[in-house]
Amino acid sequence: MQVDRKLSVTLRLLVFISLTPVVLAQKGSSPFYNFNAEKPGNVHKITLADLPGPGVTKSAVNPPDIAERPAGAIPKALPGFTVNLYADGFDVPREMRTAPNGDVFLAEMDKGEIKILRGISKDGKVEQVSTFATGLNKPFGIAFYPLGANPEWVYIAETGAVKKFPYKNGDLKATGPAQTVVAELFPGAAVGKGHTTRDVAFSPDGKKMYVSVGSASNIDNPDDHPSEFHRANILEYNPDGSGMRVFASGIRNPVTLVFNPTTGQLWTSCNERDALGDNLVPDYTTHVEDGGFYGWPWYYMGKHHDPRLPDSHPDWRAKVITPDVIIQPHSAPLGFTFYSGNQFPAEYKGDEFLALHGSWNREPRTGYELVRVPLHQTGKATGEYQDFLTGFVTQDGKVWGRPVGVTVAKDGSLLVSDDGSRIVWRVSYSGKK
Repeated sequence: MQVDRKLSVTLRLLVFISLTPVVLAQKGSSPFYNFNAEKPGNVHKITLADLPGPGVTKSAVNPPDIAERPAGAIPKALPGFTVNLYADGFDVPREMRTAPNGDVFLAEMDKGEIKILRGISKDGKVEQVSTFATGLNKPFGIAFYPLGANPEWVYIAETGAVKKFPYKNGDLKATGPAQTVVAELFPGAAVGKGHTTRDVAFSPDGKKMYVSVGSASNIDNPDDHPSEFHRANILEYNPDGSGMRVFASGIRNPVTLVFNPTTGQLWTSCNERDALGDNLVPDYTTHVEDGGFYGWPWYYMGKHHDPRLPDSHPDWRAKVITPDVIIQPHSAPLGFTFYSGNQFPAEYKGDEFLALHGSWNREPRTGYELVRVPLHQTGKATGEYQDFLTGFVTQDGKVWGRPVGVTVAKDGSLLVSDDGSRIVWRVSYSGKK
C-alpha cells in the first residue's frame, strides 16, 4: 500500500508537468525575474542557496502609479481557462470569502463596508450585489461561525478589533448590530499604523480563533519599540475572544490565514522586509507551526541575519523556521485559497491559489499576478509555484491591476478581487482549446 501511495503521488506530479509549459531557470542562471517573465504556465522555484547578500543591489523606491485599464484588457490564463469580468464598480475590493450557501462576502477596506456578491449569470457575471454591513474600521478578514453548513455569525477582522454580526444563510444584510469579540488586538490598534490588514480563521474543530497581525515597521526591534508589542504575530483566541496567546511569531506581515483542508494545518502569506536590495528579502507562503518563530526582525529565511540589527537572540536564531514556498522578493502575497471546487481539472484539487499584489521596493517590477502553488493532493509543497493569471501590467510597465482576494465560487470557478482596476475577475474552465 505504501508503494502504491508513492506511485500515485508521482503520477500526479507527472500529470502536472505534462499539462503545463514549465519554464525553470537553467543551471547557473538567476531564478529571479521581472514582470515580463511572468506568463501563465511558467514555474519558479527559489531556494536558500539562491539568495544574494544584503545590499548587492541598491534598494529601489518604485511604487506603481495605477493606470487606467486598457480598453478590453483581460488577465491572461492557460489554454482551457476563460477569464471574464464578474463584477465591478467597487471602491477598493480586498479580501473575499465564500459563505456555505455560495454567497461571496467582499471587504471594501477603505470604505469600511462588507458587500455580498450573489449568483453567476449565463455570461459569467454577478446577479446581485448588496451591502451587508457598514461603518467598520478597515475591515479585511471574514469568517463564518460555527463551521459547517449553517453558521450563526459572520466574524469580521477590523484593523484593531474583531467583531461579529448575526447571520444565517441567505441574509443579504446584517440582522443585528456588530458585537465586539476582541476590543483591542494590541495597544493603540484602532489607529491602524503600519500594516493594517487583519485576517480571522477558525480551527477545523471550531475551538480556536486565529488573527493575523502585521508589524508596525520594516525592522523596528521589538526589544526597544513598544509599538511592536503583539505584532508580526498570529494570535490565538477562544471564539468568544478570551484566552489570547501568541500562536506563532516573527512573521513580518502575515496577511491571510486559511486552514489547509487536506492536512488541517494553518497556512499564511507573508510580506517580508524591504530595503536590502532587489532580490532580498523573499516573501513567502507557508504552513505555520504552533510556537514557531519565523525570524523577523533579526533574521530571515532560516538563519540569515539582518545586518541592520544586532545578532541579539542567538538562541532564537537556531529556531528560525524556513517557510515552505519562497516567493520572488517584494511580490507582496496577500489573499489565497485552497481549490475545493470540481470545475478545474482534477490535478488542481487542493492546490493553493495566491494573489501577488505587486512590488514597490524593486527596480524591475514583479508580482501583479495570481500564482498556483501545486500541493499534489497531499497538502505538501515542493517550493515551486506557477504563474496562473498574468497581464495586469502593460509591456511598458504600467500597472492597471493588483490582485488581492481569492475564493472559490459555488460553481467551482475562481474569483479574484483586483483593487487596481476595482474589479472582481472570474476564472472558469471549459477544457483544452
